Amino acid sequence: MNLKTIREQKHLTQEELAELSGLSIRTIQRIEAGQKPKGHTAKILAKTLGLDLSSLSKSQKLTENVNYSLVKRINLSIAFVCFIPLLNFILPLALTYYYKQNNHLTKDIITLQILWSIISILIFFIAGFLKLTFGLHHLTALWVAIVLIVINLIIILVNSVNIEKHKELYFKLGYSLI
Repeated sequence: MNLKTIREQKHLTQEELAELSGLSIRTIQRIEAGQKPKGHTAKILAKTLGLDLSSLSKSQKLTENVNYSLVKRINLSIAFVCFIPLLNFILPLALTYYYKQNNHLTKDIITLQILWSIISILIFFIAGFLKLTFGLHHLTALWVAIVLIVINLIIILVNSVNIEKHKELYFKLGYSLI
């Protein structure tokens, strides 16, 4: 349910909800038009409507216009470039804006890949340091890189299957960087 549906179920007009919550009518109108309420606004609306914050944010995600087939392709595009550092989030970011799929799923995909890039780079440098410090095998860095790529491919494939079956990501973070 979106905010408008919830408001109408409570037999409230936009003006009444604005008065009860202390928010402006324009804010209520923007949220009903699809803008996601953030922070203080979301807390006030949830409290005013007698909802928990997570159910309000879930209701707003349902109002997004999501082309799940395209989101799945954006996610799978990462698989073709996951061995090239930084391209694993630049390509889906470009595709997201080119196809105008700026929704919670694509934001979560890109956020996950940004975090994965940071973690991978750190692990790769740590492996290089350990190789030099402890005199590990000269192919250590190669094996670490291969393992990191395989793990990323598993994340991509599992998320693609979950997008197809459940219309959400299996691996996701609780926040978005973009």
